[in-house]
Amino acid sequence: MQLKPLVRPFLEVFFPRSCVHCGDAVEGSDYEFLCAGCSRELYLSRSPSCTTCGFPFFGLLAGPRVCPHCIELDPLFDEGRTLFLAKGPGRALIHELKYKSGFYVLRDVKRMMERSPGYFSYLEGAVLVPVPLHATKLRERGFNQSERIALILAQASRAEGVQNLLERPVFTKTQTRLSRSARQQNVKNAFALAADAVVIPELQYILIDDVFTTGSTLNACAAVLREAGAQQIKVASLGHG
Repeated sequence: MQLKPLVRPFLEVFFPRSCVHCGDAVEGSDYEFLCAGCSRELYLSRSPSCTTCGFPFFGLLAGPRVCPHCIELDPLFDEGRTLFLAKGPGRALIHELKYKSGFYVLRDVKRMMERSPGYFSYLEGAVLVPVPLHATKLRERGFNQSERIALILAQASRAEGVQNLLERPVFTKTQTRLSRSARQQNVKNAFALAADAVVIPELQYILIDDVFTTGSTLNACAAVLREAGAQQIKVASLGHG
């Protein structure tokens, strides 16, 4: 008999979980690591949304289905989706995972996927390809957050699985404070096909990253897959912003 499911409710009475955004106790929430108040501030991306990155359109949609973030992007991938906006509670979830090794928040990510119409079907049948980290950054952090995200997406959906087809031989500075043009230049030629990678043109590949901002990183990765023969490339991110 497993005691953990039986003991857990009693532990939470005396040691309630804290919200990763505001720090309050998580009570009466649909999620495990966001309180009820913060979960209401979380914006899950829903249709209509930008076909390039998945950023939601607020209000009625008229004209091209490309958001302001993607106007200057010449995408080498076919389509994009994002799960939520990386602001407030969404940003806190990503930071908990990325900088604090908070893999437990991925349980809430799975619940968010279940509440995001079309997210599971978007991944169905595809090979998920995580955006790689440089070896130095991987040693410092101890894990690749994009790979962790890809694994939970694959487990929760009908994706074909996760393949590390790419590597990052060039060490680049963080993109956080760079302009759009600087981001593009920063990741130019930063990625390469992994030594043992096999790209099958008939398969569908989805690049996975934690955040979509300008699309420069995902576009650079898509360029490598295109050159290797991939014909169907999409992207998916946990957050946008």
